[in-house]
Amino acid sequence: MRHALGGFISRRALGGIRHVRVVGEDSAIGLTARVYAQARQDFGLVAPPLALHSGLPKLLAACWMMLRETLVVPGESGRAVKEAVAAAVSAANDCPYCVEVHDSVLNGLKDASPSVAAATAWGRTCLDASTVAPPPVPARQTGEVVGVAVTFGYLNRMANIFLPSSPIPAQTPGAAGKYVRGALGWMLRGAVGDVTAGLSLDLLPPARPPADVLSWAGGAREVSDAFARASAEIARAADPAVPPAVRAAVREVLDGWTGGPPGPGRGWMDPVVAELPPADRAAGKLALLTALASYRIDDDVVEEYRRDAPGDEALLSLTSWVALTAARRTGEWMTATRPEGSQE
Repeated sequence: MRHALGGFISRRALGGIRHVRVVGEDSAIGLTARVYAQARQDFGLVAPPLALHSGLPKLLAACWMMLRETLVVPGESGRAVKEAVAAAVSAANDCPYCVEVHDSVLNGLKDASPSVAAATAWGRTCLDASTVAPPPVPARQTGEVVGVAVTFGYLNRMANIFLPSSPIPAQTPGAAGKYVRGALGWMLRGAVGDVTAGLSLDLLPPARPPADVLSWAGGAREVSDAFARASAEIARAADPAVPPAVRAAVREVLDGWTGGPPGPGRGWMDPVVAELPPADRAAGKLALLTALASYRIDDDVVEEYRRDAPGDEALLSLTSWVALTAARRTGEWMTATRPEGSQE
């Protein structure tokens, strides 16, 4: 029943994905079919934040690998703590789609323990270097919890660009919304407590973990391995899609960023965009908004970019690289220090 309901909800929800074509479950082959099968088995359905990557199967695998090995695998910290972080980080990133989904899952888990409350409080502040405290978990669980926060830093940005504000289809009658939301939360709880770590890793080839990932995920082997493989694939896809000047501008802006919104409107990025070659300015605008204010990206920004780069591949490759680069930047300050007496 769970898989049948998941298929129905998935088909309805995938119709809301914007800007890119999506591979349906019935037509998926090769690597896409493998990812979809794992997602249905372990997560309950092929969720839109995952499926929006399906135009590039290796990016789809990269996204699933990060999501599965951080959130879906319960690990030592448990699924409820992870869902609490996912929902809180999504709120901090102003991603209403992900907030609604993961609040629904968390409510369905019915866990009101102090550890879940602490995870929620941490998730609300962990994206700001001036307020973040070390994760409220034993040190050996740090990689799991920070992994969820970084994964959702990535997914929130992608969802804000490609998904509507709610996972509930727009045509759903108001009175039926709470039942659809409840069913969605039940589906996405998947096989809680029965998901084996590491089973997604063979979807992409091995890679060396980046130094920033090792700093917080080194002790969580599957999480570290997932981010290494995913980061390498996203970087490969970005090579032809992200102009060198845009890449340099994004890195420079992120190097000076310590979290929080960049300021009202889009004026904050105008001086940076003006320094780019004219041919790169549309890509630069999309990239900078993806990094720091994805919730301010509208159809005009995407359409301006697509006049020069019309294919789905370029759009997915650029936004995924920027989204992961920005999300990994936040991971750098989440484990900078641990207070005296923290649990080991």
